[in-house]
Amino acid sequence: MRVAIYHNILWSKYKGVVFSQVHLHGEPRGITPSFIQIAETEEIRLGLGGVDLSYHQYPFRLLFRGSYGNAPLIRRIGALARDLYKHPVDLVIMPGYHRAEYWAMLAVCIVLGRKRAVFCDSTSIDRPRVAWRDLAKRWFFGLCNGFFCYGIRSKEYLMSYGVSESKIAYRCQAAALPHGYSTDKVLSHYQLNWDGRADEPHFLYVGRLSSEKGLEDLLAAFCILYERFPKARLDLVGAGSLADQLKRRVTNLKMTQAISFLGSRSLEDIAVLFERCTALVLPSHSEPWGLVVNEALSYGCPVVVSSACGCIPDLVRDGLTGYSFEVGDVDDLVKAMEAVRHFSDNREAVARNCLDVMSEYTPERASSQILDGCVRMVENTG
Repeated sequence: MRVAIYHNILWSKYKGVVFSQVHLHGEPRGITPSFIQIAETEEIRLGLGGVDLSYHQYPFRLLFRGSYGNAPLIRRIGALARDLYKHPVDLVIMPGYHRAEYWAMLAVCIVLGRKRAVFCDSTSIDRPRVAWRDLAKRWFFGLCNGFFCYGIRSKEYLMSYGVSESKIAYRCQAAALPHGYSTDKVLSHYQLNWDGRADEPHFLYVGRLSSEKGLEDLLAAFCILYERFPKARLDLVGAGSLADQLKRRVTNLKMTQAISFLGSRSLEDIAVLFERCTALVLPSHSEPWGLVVNEALSYGCPVVVSSACGCIPDLVRDGLTGYSFEVGDVDDLVKAMEAVRHFSDNREAVARNCLDVMSEYTPERASSQILDGCVRMVENTG
């Protein structure tokens, strides 16, 4: 059985570790996967570091060097059509449905008689639904033989468009952790080194500094909390279009002594921050999943996550791994941040809860679910 997996950018480490496991475990199951990366990175990732090939332990074809947008649409369509024609397979897995070139891929697959599936990351609450777009998606989905999604909300989203549950392959979302990561090391840290205090909360944000991330809500909530706990601290890790605006906002609030901008950091550096902070806060207004939540929980770090994030029903267990709050509701965010402070009283137990949840969200398990889905889709004659 031959399967072609197309992906938009090589930059994604988490896809790299999952694809590596698909490559490793495919052949013993009689599945020969091929991997096609359309480009190396994209514009919004340029400030977040380059491609780390150490996470991509599988052979792949790269269609375009540099950023995705550097190649004109017509060239992307042509390259994908040629690749599909030159490499016949039993199943084509497309990277999405939101770009014109993916529609072109769908058309080519139909003409060539190839079975086709698509990765779906969206959820029903991630972005507002638009009537004409909904009709287009329903048509696209109706022409596909299968679907790969991660998370409960993503599965529900597909089914809301009339997709049969039998055509959906659920796969867990797995993070790409630093080489040498060990749960034993994580637990040892909390057993020997944890000295956090509930009255000195230290919060952390990791991600793009952009409008959809809800960072104005976070600053407003932290300022309220700071009035109650003057030793509170907030670190923001990342880069983005709002960086200068947010820094001016902090200066105007006279909060530079409590709020720090740390810039882009490697995951190894961020891991240290996870193990030192009270909680990760992800206040996003739009977030199909929220992979940084996987990363935080993998380091025993509890989370405070907005209701817009797709990972909530899968990963956020109120009172165990963190708290969720209503997106855009600053008062509710304050309540969640105040509640999570008390996790500092027994951080080792909290870390065990986090690691227990994350034991089900591994690249090995994700790859097994993808391979199971491939077999089902190819063997289904309907």
